[in-house]
Amino acid sequence: MLTISAVATTSLSMAKKKSNTVPLLTESWTLPPAATLGSSVRAKGILMELRAKLPFTVRRDLDIAGMVLTLAVPEDDEDEFKAARAKVSKLLETMESLPVLPREIEDILTISTTERRRWLEDGRLPSGGIRTVRLRGRAKRITFHVFEPKVVEELLNSGAIDEWREHDLAAKAENRRRAAHQAKLTRSLKKAKSARPPERSSAELSGWEEFDRDGLLR
Repeated sequence: MLTISAVATTSLSMAKKKSNTVPLLTESWTLPPAATLGSSVRAKGILMELRAKLPFTVRRDLDIAGMVLTLAVPEDDEDEFKAARAKVSKLLETMESLPVLPREIEDILTISTTERRRWLEDGRLPSGGIRTVRLRGRAKRITFHVFEPKVVEELLNSGAIDEWREHDLAAKAENRRRAAHQAKLTRSLKKAKSARPPERSSAELSGWEEFDRDGLLR
């Protein structure tokens, strides 16, 4: 359940951000833990998602500080403010189910990019789908996996990440042991081969020609 607090007074800090002292109409929303999963990166992602769905003229009027979203619109744009406020309130109802982005899951679970990719590849970290976006100012598109919020929350509360890390450390140690054993075996085979006396051909055997000439092999 979202905690919504209406602010009737002007916001001096938001006014400074707009580099003027125009009176502002403001409203604030506190993002719940169920939406952010305790991540400031996730909170910023929610802000960007909301901005993308607002009219271009008011996108920058919505900002975030900590886990609190604030909409601040000049007082003479009351109709625009009301429309944006209603839009944000409606969109926030669905933010808890917003797919988790790669950088967000890394922050939520405190994992590295390498761990995320490894666990995604071996199936321990299930993908919640694919998203394709175009980078700002570039024609190139990038495609990446996103994750289901419920799955991420379960991983966060289950302690599975610690178990995965212990498993990976054990597997890494075993691989090193096997590699060391294989290297030792290879060295031993090379040493044994180099120590073995070379086989002598018939031409090198002393007296072979006389032995053959006397017909003792016939």
